[in-house]
Amino acid sequence: MTLTTRTAVMLMLTFSSCLFRESTLLVSGWITTGNGVIRRNHISCLTAGAKATQSGDRVRLFASAFQKEGISPINSNILSDARNRNRNRSRSNIHRHKSRNSQKIIGIRNLATNLRVDEQEHQGEYDIKNNNNYERNNNNNERSDKNRGSSSSSNNSARKETVVNDLSIDPEDVVIYERTDENENEKVLSSDKNENYNTNNLSTSNPFGDRNFIEMFRGSANYISSHRNTLAVFHIPGDLMDENPAGFRDLMNDISLSWLLGMKIVIVAGCRYQINKRHKENSQGRQEHMGMVVTDPESLRVVKEEAGYVRFEIERQLARALQSGSSSNKRSSNGNGNGNGSDGGDAGEGNVVSGNFYSAQPFGVLDGVDYQYSGFVRRMETHKIHQVHQNRDIVLLTSLGFSPTGEVFNVNSEYLAAYAAGSLGASKIIYFLEKNAALRHKIHGSIIPHLRVNDGRNLLDLNGLRTEKKGFVYLDDCPFDYGAEQLFLVKMGWGMNALEAGVKRVHLISPYDGALLQELYTRDGSGTMISGDLYDGIQGATVDDVTAIYEVVTPLVEKGILVDRTKAELERDIDQYHVYTRDGLLVACGQLKMFENGYAEFGCLVVNPLYRAKGRGDAMLGYLERLCVQAGATNLFVLSTQTMEWFVERGFDEVGVDMLPPSRQATYNHDRGSKIYFKKVNSVRDLDASELFWDR
Repeated sequence: MTLTTRTAVMLMLTFSSCLFRESTLLVSGWITTGNGVIRRNHISCLTAGAKATQSGDRVRLFASAFQKEGISPINSNILSDARNRNRNRSRSNIHRHKSRNSQKIIGIRNLATNLRVDEQEHQGEYDIKNNNNYERNNNNNERSDKNRGSSSSSNNSARKETVVNDLSIDPEDVVIYERTDENENEKVLSSDKNENYNTNNLSTSNPFGDRNFIEMFRGSANYISSHRNTLAVFHIPGDLMDENPAGFRDLMNDISLSWLLGMKIVIVAGCRYQINKRHKENSQGRQEHMGMVVTDPESLRVVKEEAGYVRFEIERQLARALQSGSSSNKRSSNGNGNGNGSDGGDAGEGNVVSGNFYSAQPFGVLDGVDYQYSGFVRRMETHKIHQVHQNRDIVLLTSLGFSPTGEVFNVNSEYLAAYAAGSLGASKIIYFLEKNAALRHKIHGSIIPHLRVNDGRNLLDLNGLRTEKKGFVYLDDCPFDYGAEQLFLVKMGWGMNALEAGVKRVHLISPYDGALLQELYTRDGSGTMISGDLYDGIQGATVDDVTAIYEVVTPLVEKGILVDRTKAELERDIDQYHVYTRDGLLVACGQLKMFENGYAEFGCLVVNPLYRAKGRGDAMLGYLERLCVQAGATNLFVLSTQTMEWFVERGFDEVGVDMLPPSRQATYNHDRGSKIYFKKVNSVRDLDASELFWDR
């Protein structure tokens, strides 16, 4: 069937529909006449005998509409009048009208679609003719209008219709209102005062009105900035992915979010849980000696299988999490290399890279026991790992290490994580607990969220647990059986090794309920943090330190920064002073005075000129603040005449004399006019947060 025949059939069907439905079909399209001239035309189908086109004309339909009433040949004024009449009708009549004509619209759309497909090969020809002759056609129409004495040429220009989508909102149904408090009435800003609407349906809820969320999100800014571009090692035990798949998926999302916020991540995956499960199913025991498993050839095969399983599970979940935002980033990328990666890639693109990032060697025979395929780390390929991080990728390590000769050895994953963190110079190492556990003070009953490295060592010694290099764990004197307490102590022991290797902080946290994000990006945290002793060398002053304190203080007294103190006064109040010493040299000193009602005053805070701008003053201030918290003093204040800004930067706010305790108000020197700065410290966790920012 030729194109002309198809066109005729279509028009006949359309005209028949118009007669049966007593409706008018408006066809708008481009008509190509027999001589190849393109002209714009509107066809009003009133009768079946109306001639729409000349013989041989070809029509491309691109829009159609039905009117209930008959309409004369179309121009913009008549069409506008029809639209106004339709707008004034009731909504119920419009719905019935749309339902009655829906089938006709679908039929015409199908016919137009079929015709468009048939003319696909002629599309280029029509478009070229359209571009060349459109202006000529408009000029001819304008000249024709002038000859007829028309007052306007706009009626003959190309008709532009607004395409209304089925999901569109009628602008007459939109009300603009002013949001007010929940207890107040909404104020509508509308020019139509007679519009009927129900103000009870107007929602005034603010999606960001939760003050807890707002304060949390604002407070996380400093932590995001502090953790950006720092390296963290995550140890993930194998229990998580089998015992709680949903929690494991959420944990992978949290890790990917920390990566998206700028952290460089190394993941160490353990598989002890899967290996023990396999041995129980096969009714085979595992030989252990000094806390290390003896890996025979059959056990090595199991280790390979389970290590591959946990590796691919982590890669699968991380791939889903890392790529969840990469597609949108790709669509919005301008190609100018504005991403976070060193090569200008998109910030949302990332991969999980695993491989031979460390080599291992066997234990051999110890105390008459052949460890066979159990080994320890021989060398960590730190340069390769740093290269992966430069490409904005995540590194994944398993417990299988390879020797230069191609042998495979089973390595303790907790020990591997500590070794990797120390070799890479990681800022922190995070151990996820198989069973959630924490530390509690026996006397006060409060949770202990933070320990110093010396306190951690003392706790391990008390519970009879020792961790040695190469992965050995000694539990002979441990009072706890295999459970939450013992697992917590073992991970703490490996954390001690990481701190000794130069890692700044160790975190022991639960893997569930967003504990990772809470620990990293909130002040309160969620688990237990162990940090290196930043206050090593600080202690209470003795009479032997009086001369050194006097020599450091005197230059500032001469400048009027400090109040004059004689050696006799220093000796009398020596119990209030604390000194920071290195190899017998006084580095810094500070005075702490305790007052009633939980008030404490800092004074004589001085740093040796040779050690200034090196964090010594922060260390001394932090040490004194911790002493105050231990003594129950949470209201801290300092008097200053010239160093006010230094205290403001560390959280102090200026207050009046009335904020001082009564006994200190009585001795305040009004002639000197020192400014008073106050700081409230509620817990040790507040001090941990401040240390995070000045000790990077």
